[in-house]
Amino acid sequence: IGPQLRFFMNMISPPLEPSAKAGRTAALRTFKTRDGSELFFRHWPALSATPRGAIVLFHRGHEHSGRMAHLVDELAMPEFAFYAWDARGHGRSPGERGDAPNFATAVSDVDDFIKTIATADGIKSDDISVVAQSVGAVLVSTWVHDYAPQIRAMVLASPAFSVKLYVPFARQGLALQKALRGNFFVNSYVKARFLTHDATRIATYDSDPLIARAISVRMLLGLYEAADRVVRDAQAITVPTQLLISGSDWVVHHKPQHDFFVNLGS
Repeated sequence: IGPQLRFFMNMISPPLEPSAKAGRTAALRTFKTRDGSELFFRHWPALSATPRGAIVLFHRGHEHSGRMAHLVDELAMPEFAFYAWDARGHGRSPGERGDAPNFATAVSDVDDFIKTIATADGIKSDDISVVAQSVGAVLVSTWVHDYAPQIRAMVLASPAFSVKLYVPFARQGLALQKALRGNFFVNSYVKARFLTHDATRIATYDSDPLIARAISVRMLLGLYEAADRVVRDAQAITVPTQLLISGSDWVVHHKPQHDFFVNLGS
């Protein structure tokens, strides 16, 4: 997705001549959410003598910030700082794996993260763009819909507005079980070969100890509920948006992504 992302980002913020070669080392940092949790993130400072703003990366479900770190150099935008978090319950951030108090809490975590970047590092919100994949893309689109931040742009890659569960009435069945049992966890069927054709990325995914297969049912059902609402009311979103949809996708359905794009207000 590198060329498409570069094209879009250059459209909304034309590049300058870089003053330093790409190749960055991340600073490891944390930020505090409104409920007092301390979440982990990586920060790659801009290499340019005249920084232009920030690009914030949001990973897929089950993954963490390290899985998106390759984009920092591949996008070749040295005049921008990059940031990437480990969502609550993922990677190096605390919480039971694949869980949060509810989906709304995860969305508010996004808001706290962006506000931390803007305040701590002195970056104006309209100089911040976000790039998000899959579940991260649903979190970000829900945040943009509900909080109406004045950011520069967002890029969504295969947003998981509707996950393929492959079992008839699976969503209804999970809701019924949750009503009877309370919260519980299910394991993802997703394999690395469903996500990429890059052999190196497949190998590192399979050997990555920070990838967790579990997701709580309250987060999965909350994901569906938020996605339904945001797709239906996407006309409320006026942030410049690029949507990248996979060709043959084993993980998420295409139609809600097309519906979201058609409904967008920008």
